[in-house]
Amino acid sequence: MWWMLAGCCGLALINLSVALNDALVRSQKPRFIGVKTGRSVAIYCKPSKDQEYSVEWYKADKYDVPEADRKRLQPSSKVEFVNKTALQNAYLYLLKIQPDDSGVYFCKINKSWGPGTKLQAAIRVNQSKLLYRSNTKDGLIIFQGLLLAVCIAAVLLRKQKLLEKSDSLYEEPETDHIYEGLAIETCGGDLYEELAVYSLAEGTEAPWE
Repeated sequence: MWWMLAGCCGLALINLSVALNDALVRSQKPRFIGVKTGRSVAIYCKPSKDQEYSVEWYKADKYDVPEADRKRLQPSSKVEFVNKTALQNAYLYLLKIQPDDSGVYFCKINKSWGPGTKLQAAIRVNQSKLLYRSNTKDGLIIFQGLLLAVCIAAVLLRKQKLLEKSDSLYEEPETDHIYEGLAIETCGGDLYEELAVYSLAEGTEAPWE
């Protein structure tokens, strides 16, 4: 019984020793970098033991990306590796940073991963161009507001004209023209006053004469 217990403890110690040996990366410096485009930066991988190791560098879009999806970096015109004593590729140099260089960079020694370094590249801004864009945007907003007001005024004016036109169709006439067009001839004087004069025969006298 005691031999079995001692064997289990020994196996656990061996596994713990292996795990500690696998954790070779102590830290990465710095942990965050914010830099303008066109600049160069350096990231350092620090091991837990001062021995001869070879460091590998990887890039990912964010921290929680699976290890299999991390892209390994190779030396290029924008990527350089520099040794430190016995530690090969201890420094990662990123030259002439561009916006697409933003991301998280991990170092790896054997099977041990570093905690990662976040790089954020900021675009250089021309103040004169920024002011011009801001003024242009403000001008467009004012123009859109005026155009909207003109459209609303045109719609309201058209509605008002349509209402006035519909009201005029049902408007009562001001004067009565029932007898308009009936021509009654007059004989040079008042019609009703001189009617008796024209009705008398020539030469006849009034009874009272």
